[in-house]
Amino acid sequence: MSVRVVVADDQEIVRTGLSMILDVQPGIEVVGEAPDGRQAVELARRLRPDVCLFDIRMPGIDGIEATRLLAGPGVTEPLAVVVITTFDLDEYVYAALRAGAKGFLLKDAGPALLAQAVHAAAAGDALIAPSVTARLLDAFADIGPAGPAQQPVDPLTEREEQVLAAVAGGRTNSEVAQELHITLSTVKSHIASLMAKIGARNRVEVAIWAYETRRVRRSAGSTTRASDHRPG
Repeated sequence: MSVRVVVADDQEIVRTGLSMILDVQPGIEVVGEAPDGRQAVELARRLRPDVCLFDIRMPGIDGIEATRLLAGPGVTEPLAVVVITTFDLDEYVYAALRAGAKGFLLKDAGPALLAQAVHAAAAGDALIAPSVTARLLDAFADIGPAGPAQQPVDPLTEREEQVLAAVAGGRTNSEVAQELHITLSTVKSHIASLMAKIGARNRVEVAIWAYETRRVRRSAGSTTRASDHRPG
């Protein structure tokens, strides 16, 4: 079955373009379009698509608030939302992910990455463009979280720390498996364990938690574990 998608963007040419791109991708079908956040929320609640693709800047209810209404804390049956924008602003990224988005892409991501993000969200996974993940880590490394980050209910294993760093660096499950020389099912098991230990709902929140607790940081264009920089 095809992944059913609702697209929302206040610019008609962009909205139409995104719909056309997605409609020609294998296994994806655009079932609705909306010109603003309010209509997007109404349409999504009525159609219950597999994935919502929302622009951030929209009149009335913006993409972040629309995401919160459909996927935020307290929503009993959350929908999968991928946020896409031309504005490469860190505060937008952070707000969208905190609102419950399962992905964040820039509009120059290209058809392949766009389709990958939609399929990932539909499968309950999440995808953040690697460049966006890097910017998140850079932007908030010195700011820190608004409040104390939740500590794991049980200590993380060494392998879980390695998987955490890879996820925070924007790696896909396949890339993590290849990098750490483990199977894909093992990667999924470690991510599931991480989410259970830190109370995260998805890998996006795992990545946020990683830099909020300063377990990872950016260095020379790559993501590294904080422990790798400890003396001795």
